[in-house]
Amino acid sequence: MIRCFYVAIVMAVVALILLPFQLAGILLNNRLQRIVPNLFHRTACAVIGIRINQAGERTRESPVLILSNHASWLDIIVLGAIAPVVFVAKSEVANWPLFGQLAKLQRTVFVERERRHKTGDAARAMSERLIGGDAVVLFPEGTSSDGIRILPFRSALIGAVHHAIGDSTHHDRVTVQPVSLAYVRFGGVPVGRALREKVAWYGDVDLVPHLLGVFASGAVDVTVSWGAPVSYGMDANRKEIAREAENAVRRMTAHALRSPAAQPSGSEDVAAGAVPVFEQT
Repeated sequence: MIRCFYVAIVMAVVALILLPFQLAGILLNNRLQRIVPNLFHRTACAVIGIRINQAGERTRESPVLILSNHASWLDIIVLGAIAPVVFVAKSEVANWPLFGQLAKLQRTVFVERERRHKTGDAARAMSERLIGGDAVVLFPEGTSSDGIRILPFRSALIGAVHHAIGDSTHHDRVTVQPVSLAYVRFGGVPVGRALREKVAWYGDVDLVPHLLGVFASGAVDVTVSWGAPVSYGMDANRKEIAREAENAVRRMTAHALRSPAAQPSGSEDVAAGAVPVFEQT
């Protein structure tokens, strides 16, 4: 319990310190609005004890849409620590106490999944982020899973690729890159089915108890695998994009779970005392 209080207090202090800089970045529409969330998530990884091992490389192409599997609220912290990105989330998140405010400050695109006619609005908002130079992370499964299975990728919001191309006078193609998140150790113990619910947050599990359990663990090891980036033009089929990305994520996740690295190493670490400097885009 002491460790939980320590993590919560440190993160609250860091958030308050960074808040004015993020507000300034949003108001002035400058690089701070990307740098500050990246710094916040990297700090969160160090404080919580999240250790990241990366396989493959994140593309530096722009505009780029990143398609990821979704297992936990930890996904946000992990991907946010690796790169300056913005996320797409369900509209309910915007109303969550504290977490909703943090999501808004990171310029999250909110989508009303139950109202199909609102999908176009979300896609246009995504295209604005893409054209503006943001790397946009979409969880096309539509919900979180147990971290082992990969749910079917939905293709509706991938139509944002077409919107981005159609609305841009500088780009005729958009890069799509699949990424896999595989949580391989919890508290130093390999994550098997018995520990899966300690890391994965899905179903009817309450957020706060799950969050406190992770805080108390002191160490979470995750393998982030980057797939091959593919450039798509206006003639690309969104369902084909979703299918290819889903297959790539499924392969990478299965490989990471079968043969997890012994421990994160070198410049691929994001943990206390080993936070690398990533290129800001």
